[in-house]
Amino acid sequence: MKRLAALALFVFTLATPVFAQQPKAAQDEFLPVNGPVSPQDSIPAPRLVAIAYGFIWVMVFGYIWSIKSRLSTVEREIASVSKRVPARK
Repeated sequence: MKRLAALALFVFTLATPVFAQQPKAAQDEFLPVNGPVSPQDSIPAPRLVAIAYGFIWVMVFGYIWSIKSRLSTVEREIASVSKRVPARK
């Protein structure tokens, strides 16, 4: 029992510095970059925005084309069925 207590005390003693470290304080405000920004650190925003908008428009037109093709298939099937079924009076 003494060995178990000594082992627990030893482990707790080793773990104490880990728990004693305080996290760094969060930055409260925006700090501007001092000096010139290298080209590696900048993002080509206009090109990325254009690509994103282009992708969205391609997806929208693809969805509309998909709906149109499915609707035309349904219209053909309805026309085919209406030709086969006699009209009721």
